[in-house]
Amino acid sequence: MSALSELSTLRKQKGGRSLSPGEKNDGKYALFFLGPWFVGLVLIVAGPLMASLYLSFTDYDLLSDPSFIGLENYQRMAEDPRLLASLKVTFTYVFVSVPLQLAAALGLALLLDRGLRGLAIYRSVFYLPSLLGSSVAVAILWRQIFGSNGLINQVLALVGVEGRSWISNPDTALGTLIILNVWTFGSPMIIFLAGLRQIPEMYYEAASIDGASKVRQFISITIPMLTPIIFFNLVLQVIGAFQSFTQSYIVSNGTGGPVDSTLFYTLYLYQRGFAALDMGYASAMAWLLLVIIAGLTAINFYASKFWVFYND
Repeated sequence: MSALSELSTLRKQKGGRSLSPGEKNDGKYALFFLGPWFVGLVLIVAGPLMASLYLSFTDYDLLSDPSFIGLENYQRMAEDPRLLASLKVTFTYVFVSVPLQLAAALGLALLLDRGLRGLAIYRSVFYLPSLLGSSVAVAILWRQIFGSNGLINQVLALVGVEGRSWISNPDTALGTLIILNVWTFGSPMIIFLAGLRQIPEMYYEAASIDGASKVRQFISITIPMLTPIIFFNLVLQVIGAFQSFTQSYIVSNGTGGPVDSTLFYTLYLYQRGFAALDMGYASAMAWLLLVIIAGLTAINFYASKFWVFYND
């Protein structure tokens, strides 16, 4: 009877019982503390986002009032050779650097997963480039390393090889930025390492009993079990790579050179908006970038149904 009484009491509490004054105030307190976040969302995110959408249909130079011109900015983009060149550079950068970065991150995670001494120190050291990779200081350092008198050429000179100014050559300039992005593998490496720790050891034990080699275990156990982590890292890194700006701006002195070989889409957007004061066109470019990132993300989510394995 006591159990039935408790059940009846719980039902009354969930149903017809009126809330106490203190419980009524809980919702007010929650709204009070969430208020600054909502204000920031409207003023810093939603407001500028809607403003940029309107400006993308206008001719606006930051100095005079915007004038509505309809779809003219979007029509100009289809005829802009530098925009098409920046898209080519950006897609090349993303599709080459992201897979290499994830491969490097997974390789280091596999090494660290072996239980090395001082694991925390190694994780911190390898994660450090992710914190610094998009900074101005590292971009300047990268420009010095790959310059005509930089570290790379000094090392090559020791073996009798005459180097070049890697960042001034259109054939190699983009490659230096790809190497920089690959070098910032720390964040996906930490995520991969956490995923490796979640794979049950019994799978490897059973495979060893069946005579599976380490390579076979990696292909048949590690990779399938890590596919959700690979997918997560892939989506994040693709989005981040499309938004890269600082590296190209610093290494090329804001020009995107040589011969637009490092002209990232974001850098060209910056040039149109703040150098040429063509903010309406830059806003249209920003929305095109949003559509590209959203489209590729949607494709990744759709394709994940065919290769991502969730162990339910």
